[in-house]
Amino acid sequence: MSKEEFANLPFHKKINTLYTEGTFVVGIRYYKHKVNLYLLESEYVEVFYNHKHDKIDKIDFLPRDHTRMKFYLDQIKLD
Repeated sequence: MSKEEFANLPFHKKINTLYTEGTFVVGIRYYKHKVNLYLLESEYVEVFYNHKHDKIDKIDFLPRDHTRMKFYLDQIKLD
């Protein structure tokens, strides 16, 4: 599935696609959200979950050069 095809999916199909075809990488706390990072083919996708409202606020691609990538890298420990 291309990046454009995923971006054009309805919200509920994006969720289903990530959970069935994506690979969970790591989760972080980011302001009022718990953000889960998934790898979908060769693209990183973030899922912004709002605990207070018990809902997913946003699903979006994360560019590899985005400053938020540092928050994810800080959570990964390699021996």
